[in-house]
Amino acid sequence: METPDKEKKSLNFIESIIEEDIRNKKHETGIHLRFPPEPNGYLHIGHAKSICLNFGLAQEYNGKCNLRFDDTNPAKEDVEYVDSIKEDIKWLGFTWDEGPYYASDYFDKLYEWAVKLIKEGKAYVDEQSQEVISEQKGVPTRPGIESPYRNRPVEESLALFEQMKNGDFEDGTKVLRAKVDMTSPNMHMRDPIMYRILHSEHHRTGNKWNIYPMYDWAHGQSDFIEGITHSLCTLEFEIHRPLYDWFLDQITENNYRPRQIEFARLNLSYTVMSKRKLLQLVEEGIVNGWDDPRMPTISGLRRRGYTPESIRNFADRIGVAKRDNVIDVGLLEFSVREHLNKITDRVMAVLDPVKVIITNYPEGQSEDVELINNPEDENSGSRMVPFGREIYIERNDFMEDPPKKFFRMGPGREVRLKGAYIIKCEDYKKDEAGNITEIYCTYDSETKSGSGATRKVKGTLHWVSAEKAIDAEVRVYDRLFLDEDPDGHKEKSFKDFLNPESLTELKNCKLEPSLKNAKPGDKFQFQRLGYFCVDPDSTNDRLIFNRTVPLRDSWAKKNR
Repeated sequence: METPDKEKKSLNFIESIIEEDIRNKKHETGIHLRFPPEPNGYLHIGHAKSICLNFGLAQEYNGKCNLRFDDTNPAKEDVEYVDSIKEDIKWLGFTWDEGPYYASDYFDKLYEWAVKLIKEGKAYVDEQSQEVISEQKGVPTRPGIESPYRNRPVEESLALFEQMKNGDFEDGTKVLRAKVDMTSPNMHMRDPIMYRILHSEHHRTGNKWNIYPMYDWAHGQSDFIEGITHSLCTLEFEIHRPLYDWFLDQITENNYRPRQIEFARLNLSYTVMSKRKLLQLVEEGIVNGWDDPRMPTISGLRRRGYTPESIRNFADRIGVAKRDNVIDVGLLEFSVREHLNKITDRVMAVLDPVKVIITNYPEGQSEDVELINNPEDENSGSRMVPFGREIYIERNDFMEDPPKKFFRMGPGREVRLKGAYIIKCEDYKKDEAGNITEIYCTYDSETKSGSGATRKVKGTLHWVSAEKAIDAEVRVYDRLFLDEDPDGHKEKSFKDFLNPESLTELKNCKLEPSLKNAKPGDKFQFQRLGYFCVDPDSTNDRLIFNRTVPLRDSWAKKNR
């Protein structure tokens, strides 16, 4: 197979390895990768990077990519997670070749190979507790202490292992260990555990098994069974690679070996990426489920209004590195903002409305003004928006005593209404608490946008018709954490850095009537406010929007 043409793009180190293998005709059946998630939680943006890498390389080199669930711990796994992972991968725009596969598909073969290792004197049943085993392993600078069961007779280990499989022993009473090297400076080589007893029903195999393989034993062998050529893992598995290769050496009889290659995982600022800690946020009710738009999960990003294209573009921008680093979450937000700018219609919505009465506009009269849907898309067309004597504007677009560089509305000041007329504030009314309740303006009928009028003013405001606006709720989401590295403080919990303003719910928003039939998932740019999408909680009688991102990186400015 020939190497695909590159558009003058430098290769990352994984592509360089693959291309060299192709030149050397190392893999006769082609390039074969896999994405192997554990079904014990929802996927997050870090997994999205791995999905884009594995499936993207398979596409790039006309190869294959398997989806394989590493379902070796039934105590923490659930079909809900399996289904969510499939949905996330498809939503990102990828499909797996055949399958999906499961490590549990290979439990019989893994057991058979484990018996083989016992017969060859390369594995034994240990009856010590996990605490004792860990203590005996010691530290990298000194040899470990061998288990008193390390040299027990093969027949005895075989019989005990079968009894473990049959459910004759309680959880934690026995394990199967590989007999590797208790003097190795690599702690993973010091007689690692291959199987533990776990009396727990599996979502696919039911109660057939009472023992389950450990990751290091199941992973490489699953790669081998599936014919994987390049097994891509994050850097924390680099130290596992000698054991990965040692296990493969015990079961293979030909030249074929999967090759494990490590790359840097995605670390994102202002974000927690641990599935355990994300689960904690869900279980403690700090967020409203795995798909809460403040979560870094793919389902949360999807609900917030992110697009698969923006996430793929983000993954391409950050590239593939050999060393860990921290990516600014602003780059992710830029990627979605960049894509939404190209594809969304510009509409008008007033999130904190105050009424404006245009006193010299004829009572009972209304008209339509024409607005372009998306100036970035010449095929987007235009729409008609109703205008009348009474409108709503944003409350913060008016100040009683505005400073010199405030180019919005104030007493005696003129502003242009987007697509409509220039108006001038003549007066305003306040309630007993001092809140502005109504603003009184006059309009210049000769200044309608598109009519050839040449008079200009500095400020332009968005607005909606008071008579024909539709009601909506808007959920304004911000970053969940205030600290750039919420998980990096030894003295404090990551929860100490939660942003109390990560969600603001606005109940009295007014939207232009063109949004009346918006459906869940529909995306828009609210002019001057940001990008928003319709939340799945919306009904025919209750329209709810989520803010995806503001128009600009207001966070950076706010936190200088």
